[in-house]
Amino acid sequence: MRDRDRKPTFQRSSAKGAGRGRETGHRASWRGREGAADDTVILYGWHTVTAALANPRRRIRKLFLTENSARRLADEKIDTRVTPEIVRPNLIDQRLGPDAVHQGLLAEADPLDSPGIDTLPQEGIVLVLDQITDPHNVGAIMRSAAAFAVKAIVTTARHSPEATGVLAKSASGALELVPLVTVQNLARALNEMNEYGFLTVGLDSEGDENLDAVTLRQPLALVLGAEGKGLRQLTRDTCSVVARLDMPGEIKSLNVSNAAVLALYIGASRLGLMG
Repeated sequence: MRDRDRKPTFQRSSAKGAGRGRETGHRASWRGREGAADDTVILYGWHTVTAALANPRRRIRKLFLTENSARRLADEKIDTRVTPEIVRPNLIDQRLGPDAVHQGLLAEADPLDSPGIDTLPQEGIVLVLDQITDPHNVGAIMRSAAAFAVKAIVTTARHSPEATGVLAKSASGALELVPLVTVQNLARALNEMNEYGFLTVGLDSEGDENLDAVTLRQPLALVLGAEGKGLRQLTRDTCSVVARLDMPGEIKSLNVSNAAVLALYIGASRLGLMG
């Protein structure tokens, strides 16, 4: 029998009411809702946690499971990598809040390393996020990026959500699939990308031409602005082209995560990356 085919050995939490029968093991070390005291990344939900468990680059520190989720992991022969603590669902609720859809899985993990701009591949599409702060939007963008085989997402160290909690859940596992490049200065990073041969296309409702009419080439960087205010002026000035997404309806602007999907579809189709 291969190691990954073995049933995982579970460790039951000694937290009060954690399960029926005699309790053994360690008490679950909850540290307050969603956040952690250090740089610990909080991951929850089936797709998010199982993708992290499958990612050899992700170090899992602790894993908390309900009995049902532990049984499902065992049935699907998913290697937990660390000995889990079995807890009742309400203990995970207390950690994350009652509105978090955790499906009985919560992991504490190390953050993934951030690659450098100079490591970006000279092919395909890269997304650049200009101070997009809503973790739901960033997570949804990451999920779309994974669907379109985006090579990386470039974002700022400040004025952007941390790659944990709500963002990770919204990304539905994409956090493990799309490299996240964090930079201190976005304009400087875009200048570097221009020097490396990227066509940097900013997306803005006031763009000079429709994205569908722009001559696109690889490597392509699509630059998305923040909710409401769009691209900052310095970001616009640094992009090779600023384009808009023309639509026939009365509403001329989209939520940034929806705009990302549309731009990725146009870019991937025009570059022959869809098949």
